[in-house]
Amino acid sequence: MWGIIISIVMAIVIGIIGDAIAGGDMPGGIIGSMVAGFIGAWLGAYLFGSFGPVIGNFAVIPAIIGTMLFIFLLGLISRLLRRAT
Repeated sequence: MWGIIISIVMAIVIGIIGDAIAGGDMPGGIIGSMVAGFIGAWLGAYLFGSFGPVIGNFAVIPAIIGTMLFIFLLGLISRLLRRAT
């Protein structure tokens, strides 16, 4: 039970940090940050491996980098779609 709660909290924190560093405007508030944190953690672990401190089954540094990449790509796709219409 505590593992799930810690994972959700870490996903939210990682999503907020990644959004702040990437300078994006992540839609969806807390839920959007949580989704971005989970996807970013997966993407970061896939691209960069698992190094640095691990909290709640998240390797923090790759998760933040992966979240920044995800938010940047999401913003880029959003701008391209707005420009196309």
